[in-house]
Amino acid sequence: MPKRFTLNDLEKRVHARAMASAKESYTRVLIDKGIGACAKKLNEEAFETGLAAVQERKNRVVAEASDLLYHLLVVLKARDVTLKEVEAELGKRTKQSGLQEKALRKKRR
Repeated sequence: MPKRFTLNDLEKRVHARAMASAKESYTRVLIDKGIGACAKKLNEEAFETGLAAVQERKNRVVAEASDLLYHLLVVLKARDVTLKEVEAELGKRTKQSGLQEKALRKKRR
């Protein structure tokens, strides 16, 4: 059975491709365009994923979600944020319900 490909594997791949030449790496091309271009592409992929969820078959949702996760990791790389940091934040949030967390955010504003 082949090894399962994880988000950690994808993060490593994004980091490796970010070090490659722009002639060889789409990831490098995106990062060279700046965080604004990376974020714009992430937004496009989020829209396409949402649209696929409503209008497409499961395989299209899977494909679009894959694109979305890749572009999210590119944005994180461009901002020097690691998946480990995001996981730590998610870990903190599991200590309370989503409704409690939202209520606390409203109080902080």
